Amino acid sequence: MDLNIRWTDFAKKELKKIFLYYKNHFSLKTARLVLASVHQDVNRLRTQAKIGPIEELLVHRKQEFRFLISKHLKIVYWINIEENWVEIVDIFDTRQNPSKIHTKR
Repeated sequence: MDLNIRWTDFAKKELKKIFLYYKNHFSLKTARLVLASVHQDVNRLRTQAKIGPIEELLVHRKQEFRFLISKHLKIVYWINIEENWVEIVDIFDTRQNPSKIHTKR
């Protein structure tokens, strides 16, 4: 059974920032490639939602947060089996300080 993918507004904003960074510092082509890679990896969650390991920085939260690595980007998500969806809550560059992970949910 395929799960639906939902994106929080925060995750959408972070992805847009990442896209603009690559567009402005490298090229539009590179930005599009990064974006396509993220979407390809996220789409894998439709059928393999538990593929990502548990996010240790968020184990204190009610939801069980997991993550995927796409290139050098960490995609943080949680699974709602009852509602049949995966929610993407944050995307951030793994070269940043891990304390910047979005924990407001």
